[in-house]
Amino acid sequence: MMYTRRGDAGETSLYGSRRVRKDDPRVEAYGAIDELNSLIGVVIAGSKQKGLVHPLEEVQRMLFIAGGDAATELDSPQKVPRIDKSHTKKVEKMTDELLSKLPPLTNFILPGGSQTGAALQVARAVCRRAERRLVTASRSEGMNPELPPFFNRLSSYLFNLSRWTNKRKGKKEVVWKG
Repeated sequence: MMYTRRGDAGETSLYGSRRVRKDDPRVEAYGAIDELNSLIGVVIAGSKQKGLVHPLEEVQRMLFIAGGDAATELDSPQKVPRIDKSHTKKVEKMTDELLSKLPPLTNFILPGGSQTGAALQVARAVCRRAERRLVTASRSEGMNPELPPFFNRLSSYLFNLSRWTNKRKGKKEVVWKG
């Protein structure tokens, strides 16, 4: 059976047993993480660009950890992998590697370029939403304090991955002029 009917009244279970409303800030946060992970799956499915799929699959693995982390209270007896500083440092390293291959950015640029580059900008925006939802959830509930910094770095990575993708595809960055 693929359904339990337990959520029909607008509630769901956190990992463990506590029941919460489906619009609970924690559920909103891990829902945004799931959305980001799914969107990255779309980017992977549509790209044949060398050097893109493997790092994004690594990001997806970290997002699974982040989703489980966000869905599990810090004091839960359930033991789950947690996002820690090593994950944040890994994303920083991935970003630094991209930045070494890109010209310095001196202006705001418009999202776009190639199909993959534009999709990565959408992923960046969803990542920022996940970060905001985590910040909201952390105000009212004990959340892992490393989650917001991780998502902050991840959004920078996705932004620069979009730039790198567009550069490799020969798409020029369109500078925003106000």
